[in-house]
Amino acid sequence: MRPKVRALSHVGSARDQFPAPEPVADGDLFDAYSQAVIHAAEVVSPAVVYIEVTRRSAAQRDGRATGPNQERTQRPGPHSTGSGFIFTPDGYVLTNSHVVHGAGRIDVALSDGRRTRADLVGDDPDTDLAIIRIGAGDLVAARLGDSHSIRVGQLAIAIGNPYGFQYSVTAGVVSALGRSLRSHSGRLIDNVVQTDAALNPGNSGGPLVSSRAEVIGVNTASILPAQGICFAIAINTAKIVAAQLMREGRVVRGWIGIAGQNVTLHRRVVRFHGLKTQSGVMAASVEIDSPADRAGLKRGDVIVGFTGQPVAGSDDLQRLLTGDQVGTRSEVTIIRATEKLVLEIVPGSRPSARP
Repeated sequence: MRPKVRALSHVGSARDQFPAPEPVADGDLFDAYSQAVIHAAEVVSPAVVYIEVTRRSAAQRDGRATGPNQERTQRPGPHSTGSGFIFTPDGYVLTNSHVVHGAGRIDVALSDGRRTRADLVGDDPDTDLAIIRIGAGDLVAARLGDSHSIRVGQLAIAIGNPYGFQYSVTAGVVSALGRSLRSHSGRLIDNVVQTDAALNPGNSGGPLVSSRAEVIGVNTASILPAQGICFAIAINTAKIVAAQLMREGRVVRGWIGIAGQNVTLHRRVVRFHGLKTQSGVMAASVEIDSPADRAGLKRGDVIVGFTGQPVAGSDDLQRLLTGDQVGTRSEVTIIRATEKLVLEIVPGSRPSARP
């Protein structure tokens, strides 16, 4: 007996049940986009500052300016400009290290036209971040966001002072996350945000802002002559560095006292010892009485592991040598000739970071 087929004519088609959404006019989309940019710019721009830096002259850096007559005859050092943004109501300003590094004098112009001197609180060339402080009142502080929550493709707004044109706004999207960028000191900066929001000289140190008017990065660099490849230091990295700079005036990182060179290991050595990496850091030289010297590390040894983590190159080793490792007994795995050894080492603080 054939089963009865129920008529569905009264139910209607899927198209009738789920009608297509009404098309949105292009004008409405552009209006929404414009309103997001306008809102973010209006909220954050009052916190953005214009920074003018006068570098110390060579004589001043060498300490040769000892008398008033000498000071008058010395020429001032190079002059440069950049951007920054107030992130606390009491006048702390976040900017790039390369904007204020070696400054003899720092002048800041606020969005309301006021001008004031600034003092350098702390400087970290390894992440290209610095903190300065101004003494003005009635300040507007930018709200810091969470760079872990941003997504590729979302709106990104850059505010700064390119070529001295103060409080310029550009907009684009977050192009990529998790990039690495080489700082001026040579150290690798991790978790850098890539954006196509236009950055030019003078934008350095300004904020990269989300549509919610929260700072998600500190603008730091662009690749020339490429267009649309610009970078910002993630704000979560900036929060950690800023806290240390405000507390200590510096960022403490681990140091073991070797001049390292990236080398490739022989495949037989890798297989024999079951190494997780096919390369390592060879100690081209070992400083006398350094942590490496006291641990028994010798010239020609190849570091392939530190604190149980594989080390494929100097960037890996630098990443693992954090401030938490200073003064802490740790294990370093090395290849000496064809032998695998594990040494105990107590990293110190980097000489440049010592008071």
